[in-house]
Amino acid sequence: MPIDYKKTNAPVTTITWDKNELSKDTGNLYESIVIIAKRANQISSEMKEELNKKLQEFASFTDNLEEVFENREQIEISRFYERLPKPTAIAAQEFVEGKIYYRKPEEEVKE
Repeated sequence: MPIDYKKTNAPVTTITWDKNELSKDTGNLYESIVIIAKRANQISSEMKEELNKKLQEFASFTDNLEEVFENREQIEISRFYERLPKPTAIAAQEFVEGKIYYRKPEEEVKE
């Protein structure tokens, strides 16, 4: 299920997170950071795949007069993705809002 990045309320610029807020669900700041980092990698991969699919539509192997117009469209698509919040910001926002599912396999084995 693709994510609608336009609807995220993640910050576009760098912000300072409250370490207590980040660690309240896991009880460990570093564990929270690992979860956020793994989610950020997923988001980054999804965004890259989506961008590549959109830019692939412009791939042509012949030169033509419409190339300048197509380049403008490619630039607009690229700029849209550049203006989006970074994957780490989206992941951190999702984590704070409780939208990330995670589990601890080592605790499941003990039960």
